Amino acid sequence: MLNPSDYLGKDALWLCGKLRAKEFTAEELTCCTISLAEQINPKINAIVTENFEQAIITAKHLDRNNQLLKKSPIAGLPFLIKDLSTVKGLPATFGSNLFLGHKAKKSSKIVKRYINAGLNIFGISNTPEFGLNLTTEPAANGATKNPWNLAYSTGGSSGGAAAAVAAGITPVAHATDGGGSIRIPASCCALFGLKPSRGLTSIENEPSGSWDGMSVGHVVSQSVHDSAAFLDAIKLDHPHLYPIPSSPSSFLEAIEKKPSQLKIGIQLSHPTDQPIDQACLDGVNAAAQICESLGHSIEEIMHPVDYAPVISAMSKMINTFIFHRINTRIEQLGITQEEAKLENSTRIVASLGAKVTASEYLKSREILHSTERTMSKFYQTYDVIISPVLSKEPAKLGWLDMNSKDMKSYTTNFKAYSGFTSIYNGTGQPSMSMPLHRSKNGLPIGVMFTSKWGSDALLLKLAKQLEIANPWPRYAKV
Repeated sequence: MLNPSDYLGKDALWLCGKLRAKEFTAEELTCCTISLAEQINPKINAIVTENFEQAIITAKHLDRNNQLLKKSPIAGLPFLIKDLSTVKGLPATFGSNLFLGHKAKKSSKIVKRYINAGLNIFGISNTPEFGLNLTTEPAANGATKNPWNLAYSTGGSSGGAAAAVAAGITPVAHATDGGGSIRIPASCCALFGLKPSRGLTSIENEPSGSWDGMSVGHVVSQSVHDSAAFLDAIKLDHPHLYPIPSSPSSFLEAIEKKPSQLKIGIQLSHPTDQPIDQACLDGVNAAAQICESLGHSIEEIMHPVDYAPVISAMSKMINTFIFHRINTRIEQLGITQEEAKLENSTRIVASLGAKVTASEYLKSREILHSTERTMSKFYQTYDVIISPVLSKEPAKLGWLDMNSKDMKSYTTNFKAYSGFTSIYNGTGQPSMSMPLHRSKNGLPIGVMFTSKWGSDALLLKLAKQLEIANPWPRYAKV
């Protein structure tokens, strides 16, 4: 029988390796995961839909058909899907009261990839309404609490996934990133989080399903190895909607090789002139020192892009997609805009999206394409940029309230907290948060590493090198 003491802190590859070696069964592994979820989730509210009974049935099926455990190195692992992707037959609220009671008629393409890899879906993780916040506190499903300190935010929008992994319920969980939503929760919860290059991984058939390529799916994880293994499970072999970058046949195998000496630029100023907490700057400087000790060259830089027009362009595009999403649902329900159960900031986003003209949308795309060219030229000189993930330590719960009646203060707080991550969604570059630092009061501080489009393997190699040089605690005791 697998005990929690043998499970906690072990990564997915270790657990699945032991499963294939028949040291325990898929049912035992699943029951251990569910037991931890039942014990821990009431304290952190990471899981908003339980699929426990079906997960045990699926595990028993895996035990009767051991060949299924050979589908991938991660086959048999109990796994969480974020509430922005769909699992056929399970509730899909997208963090919104507008979708309460809604059940998915089909599974998202990335979910199908996970199922084909042999993963066992045991629940759905919490997210803010439509993934639009830097914290995970939706009115529909309640706030998710940070396992390292329950008074603080997990970040957003993959906050439920990050909380579950940080608390040790599961070593890895599905996440998405449309403006920082993998990297920000990874930063707040002391996890590893890679946003892959645009075009590398499985997405839906329509551009709106990925915010025109700005949003991608992957995972948050306790280890770099797991991230590489899960990237292997969802990477595409042929282009789908967007150009596909070159990649190794296996990221998991590729990271066993150290990166060559890298030229790394350090970004220490905020892109929109907001103040940065000293703890966040200390994290960047400490990471740079580790990189230098590993033989990489370090140089402070000024970022080559003016962020303001890029962020504005991205906002117009995202607002348009949110309006389309909400308007489609309103028409399905046969209700008016005023009757739609939405949080205040979401309603504002949708109203702004309704006003975006075709000309404005095209101009926004042109700005992003121009920015991609600027960044491509920059990477002819530098291999990697190191920067903060957030400009502040993890926020206390309630500080970023999407349902606030004071939207001016909410917007001010939002801008003061963020700024670094979203540009790389617009340019499609791979970018990762690494748990390399802590504030004086023990809160996690992630450090962001970004490279040119298609350099996912390079980032993972560097991440593995840093993980060995500066290992981090795998989970928090809640």
